[in-house]
Amino acid sequence: MTLGQCTFCGACQSFGCANYSKATPQTTILPVLLKRPNFELRTDSEVLRILLDSDGKRATGVEYVDTSNRRWEQPADLVILGAFMLENVRLMLLSGIGRPYDPRSGEGVVGKNFSHQTSSNAQLFFADKLINPFIAAGAMGIGIDEFNADNFDHSGLGFFGGANVRVNPNSGSPIGYRPTPPGTPRWGSQWKKATAETYQRFAQVGASGSYFPSRTNYMDLDPTYKDRFGRPLLRLTNDFSENDLKMSAYVTERAAEIGRAMGAKQVIANQRKGPYSIVAYQTTHINGGTTMGANPRMSAVNPYLQSWDVHNLFVIGSSNFQQNSSYNPTGTIGALAFRAADALRNQYLKNPGPLVPT
Repeated sequence: MTLGQCTFCGACQSFGCANYSKATPQTTILPVLLKRPNFELRTDSEVLRILLDSDGKRATGVEYVDTSNRRWEQPADLVILGAFMLENVRLMLLSGIGRPYDPRSGEGVVGKNFSHQTSSNAQLFFADKLINPFIAAGAMGIGIDEFNADNFDHSGLGFFGGANVRVNPNSGSPIGYRPTPPGTPRWGSQWKKATAETYQRFAQVGASGSYFPSRTNYMDLDPTYKDRFGRPLLRLTNDFSENDLKMSAYVTERAAEIGRAMGAKQVIANQRKGPYSIVAYQTTHINGGTTMGANPRMSAVNPYLQSWDVHNLFVIGSSNFQQNSSYNPTGTIGALAFRAADALRNQYLKNPGPLVPT
């Protein structure tokens, strides 16, 4: 498959691509698979649970529902769980696979160690510079790692970790993008005037920061709320640690210093503050819940992403790793998926059973 050439339209984020320039499954994977006689795509369906044999040691398929509310059982010799990480965890819990995490005892593995991304930014308002916000691509930008991980001296700072400090011009949509200085009314003539004045005189230096797991950040099945099928919803218990907040304050001030050096007339440092709220968008780069590892007591899947408890179940996604060291998880997800596919093809299919890490 060949991707179309990007025209830098600036509408990557939150939009489809008319040029087929984005590497989504609809452009790079499904067109190839649909040509194969042994592939079938069932859309508008939702998997309800993974089916197990009487011993609970082997997956026999999945139960799913279609748009007519008809339930189907799809037999399978091999099940690959590749939903978004939250639903990976939920389906494992709903199917009774693996030991659910208990925050009181610290025992259990499924749902353990939810990890977010401590994002923050410095907003820059210029008086004499014009910035074109709507000519861009989704991942176009530049970042520095001087304040990430162990790349700087942490002596006396009171935290570990750091952030990739970067500028990504990728969201100039005229309705959703309307930066205005603090104190501007949210509506009316003054808001319109400020929007017109700052639309092309605004920039943002972001800090994509680390977020480390803790015993109190986890996922489990909600005891009260259920979905339309009567299944418990996934409950998320999460808050920023003192370490993450100290780190955010430090790296956000570094981003603000960069903004001042750029000559902005006004710089607003927006460090991350607690308590955690899911209302304001921060990031969708979240990890954890089906951690990979070499010890079944401490992890849900082995280094090949194979379930310790159900050998013909493989779990793919950012749920496999519990640390967020600041960068987006996509590259790591891809690398782990490639290794799992290699192990499936060259080891598991030849001799189905628990894979032994080498």
